[in-house]
Amino acid sequence: MEPLAKLKVIEMGQLIAGPFAAKTLGDFGADVIKIESPKVGDALRKWRLLKEGTSVWWQVQSRNKRSLSLDLKQAEAQEIVRTLIKEADVLIENFRPGTLEGWGLDPEKLLELNPKLIVLRISGYGQTGPYRDKPGFGVVAEAMGGLRHLTAEPGRVPVRVGVSIGDTLASLHGVIGILLALQERHQSGKGQVIDVALYEAVFNCMESLIPEYSAFGEVRQAGGSALPGIAPSNAYLCADGGYVLVAGNGDSIFKRLMNLIGRADLANDLALENNDGRVARVAELDQAIGVWAQTMTTDQALQLLDTVAVPAGKIYTVADIASDPHYKARGNIEHIQMRDGAKLDVPSVLPKLSRTPGSIKTLAPDIGENTDEILQSIGLTEAQVASLKERGIAFTKKSST
Repeated sequence: MEPLAKLKVIEMGQLIAGPFAAKTLGDFGADVIKIESPKVGDALRKWRLLKEGTSVWWQVQSRNKRSLSLDLKQAEAQEIVRTLIKEADVLIENFRPGTLEGWGLDPEKLLELNPKLIVLRISGYGQTGPYRDKPGFGVVAEAMGGLRHLTAEPGRVPVRVGVSIGDTLASLHGVIGILLALQERHQSGKGQVIDVALYEAVFNCMESLIPEYSAFGEVRQAGGSALPGIAPSNAYLCADGGYVLVAGNGDSIFKRLMNLIGRADLANDLALENNDGRVARVAELDQAIGVWAQTMTTDQALQLLDTVAVPAGKIYTVADIASDPHYKARGNIEHIQMRDGAKLDVPSVLPKLSRTPGSIKTLAPDIGENTDEILQSIGLTEAQVASLKERGIAFTKKSST
C-alpha cells in the first residue's frame, strides 16, 4: 500500500504551485479530486507544447487525479465543495488571498465543518502583510526572494531560471507543511491552515544571504557560472566548445585537481589549503583550470577528472537526459500510453521509497471527466447531476486524448 493511500485531498489550485503539491500527494496514493472551472479547466492544459489540443505538461502535473468541474461562483457548487470538505483530509488552493472567502469557503468556516481538515494556501505574498492582495507569480517571487539578483553574469541583466522554480519550491514547502500538519494531527486530532508565500519559499533557500548582510553589510552579487565565496567551482570552456563543470572546492579535492592539471605548485601552496585562501585567488585558479580545459574535449576532461575523483559534469540538454544510462538505471523516466495510443515519456515519481514507493496510476483527466461519479458518491442522483450540468453549474467533457 502506498503511504498516502487513505488520504483524501481536494485541489482547488491552478497552473503550477497548488497542482504540483497535489500531484506529489497523488503520486504516493492520495485520492486527489481536482476542481476545475467548466469548459476551459485549468489554464495549464494549454501551456507550452500541445498534443491533440492539450499540453503534454498536463500529463505530468495532473496524473493520479480525478477532475470535478464546477462553477464555483454558483451557490450550489460552493455547497458541493462543503459536502466534499466534510470527508476530506486536505484542501489545497493557490488563488489570490480573499478568493475562497468571496465564495463563502473561508478556511475558518471549513474547519468548523471538519475540524481535522488541513488547508494549504499558496499565494504570491502570503495571507497577511501589505502585499497580500497583489497578484504574484513565481517569476516575481524569485526576484523578491533574492534569487533573480544572483542569476546573471556580472554586469549583465539578471536572467530567469529556465523553469518555474519559485512555484515548485513553494509547492514542496506546501507538501512539507501538509506532512508536518498530518503528523501533528495524530496527536491533537485537529487540522490547521498552512500559509505558504512564493517569495518566502525562494527566500528560505537563499543560504547565507541574510547573515552575510547582517554581519558584514555584504550584498552578494551575481557570480555567473561560479559559486561566489567557494573556490574553485565554475564552468570551463573546452576545445570542442562544450563546458565542463568542476567543483574542486573541497580541500583534498583541490589538491587532486591541481596535480591533475599539472599545477603541483598550486596544490602545495600553503595559502591555498583552505577555502578562504582560495577565494582570495579565485581568478588565478579559474585561469589555471581554464587553460587546462581548453586543451581537450569535454568528454576527455570529464574522463580525466573522474580518474582522480573530482566532482565534475557537463551541462545536460533534455536530449542528454533522455539518453543518459544513469537516468535509465535509476528509472527516472517512465513511459506512459495516452488515450490515443501514443507513447509519452514523463518524469517518474520522486522521492524513491524502498518499501512503499509511489506510482503513476492514472492519466491526467479530461475536464470534468469524473464529475458524475464524484457527485453521485456524495449522494446526488443522476437526475440531480444532470440538472447541475444543464444549468452550467457542473460540467463533463470526455475526449479522445
